[in-house]
Amino acid sequence: MECVKRKPWELPFSAEPSEVTGLRRILRLHLTLWGLPELVEPAQICVTELTSNVIRHVGAGTPATLAVSMSGTHLRIEMHDPDTRALPTLLSPEREAESGRGMTLVDAVTDRWGVILRADSKVVWCELATNLTRPNGHTDSPRVAHAEEYLSLYCTASHPRPSGSGRLSVAVAEEAAIDLITDVLHWLRAHGCDPDDALDRAQMHFEAQGLSIVDL
Repeated sequence: MECVKRKPWELPFSAEPSEVTGLRRILRLHLTLWGLPELVEPAQICVTELTSNVIRHVGAGTPATLAVSMSGTHLRIEMHDPDTRALPTLLSPEREAESGRGMTLVDAVTDRWGVILRADSKVVWCELATNLTRPNGHTDSPRVAHAEEYLSLYCTASHPRPSGSGRLSVAVAEEAAIDLITDVLHWLRAHGCDPDDALDRAQMHFEAQGLSIVDL
């Protein structure tokens, strides 16, 4: 099936405590749309701590930018701010101090992190591993694999394609998925079942598996 498009994005903001919830919500939405819901929690931790570091060590109200992209098969999160002096510090667990704890959390949930110093700004970045085999691929969960098998069979039966046309595009597969769901609802009604009840139960199962885009 055609690759998932994960275009880099960035969001300028003012580093205030009140902005953290919005940043977490936007990140959750993007990662869910990118098919990476398993990274929502650790990525939100990173954004919360990186933002808090800017507020605490550079100053509330500092203009900052959150940038998110793919680095190979890793998710990359960057926090840009204009201060080249206040560098993040990783403290050992036994040291008691109010500062430095944020980067300890970041270090715990990421594969790697670092700092890029520029002439008039710095970038604190971190990267989280995914289950992807290529940057624009999808996670290899059993349910996704099963869905692709069903959609391929359904498309072959109901939407014949010219030979040599290759894999299904996401747009074609989406239309096929809608048609398949519609056919299943007709099947349920024909067999005396309630289609609305089936949809409600399917939605409950879907959200119970951690795929809801509602921020916690």
